Amino acid sequence: MPTDASDVLNELRGAPVEFVARYYRDPDSSWPPLSPAEARRLSSAGLKIVAVYEYHTPDRTHFTYQGGYSDAQTAYAEARGVGQPPGSAIYFAVDFHAQADDLAAILDYFRGVGAGLAAAGGGGATYAVGVYGSGPVCDAVRRAGLARYSWLSNSITWDDASDYDDWNIMQGKAMPGLSFDNDSDQARDDYGAFAVSGAAAGTASRE
Repeated sequence: MPTDASDVLNELRGAPVEFVARYYRDPDSSWPPLSPAEARRLSSAGLKIVAVYEYHTPDRTHFTYQGGYSDAQTAYAEARGVGQPPGSAIYFAVDFHAQADDLAAILDYFRGVGAGLAAAGGGGATYAVGVYGSGPVCDAVRRAGLARYSWLSNSITWDDASDYDDWNIMQGKAMPGLSFDNDSDQARDDYGAFAVSGAAAGTASRE
């Protein structure tokens, strides 16, 4: 969900939902990031949270080592602010139709993400890295050892939109019957979700 899930918490409680995916954001973004109060409400309702960082525009020129380093530090600060436990995941979104000649820059971006999280954590426990994007992007980043988790985009015009099978989360169509915009997501095995209150939660969701 791009907006505060607290506004539709009663609907989420009544839906077959295990987790809600919410964003950490660049400070210049006009969209609201996951807040501490929202994270507490979701966790208290028995819902897991999946955190995803997305730069405020899908600009391929942002995907550099320095872009990844800066995004990781922003995401780390926001994660700490909401009480996200170390060891859970922050997914970093590559939300454009990347081509083969974009992959080198995307890998540099994720090298920056790893370095930025390590620096922000001061050498201590930090967050696992996830990648959101097309099949080729998820495959390249995972094969390079730069992400533990992958989240396959539902952009059906992108390369390998349905062929990539090494995903932890797979984005789907909107779930019917809900009053708000959403994307459903299927997860399997460990996918890096968390709760901030110790409430149990536990494979369709909202992004």
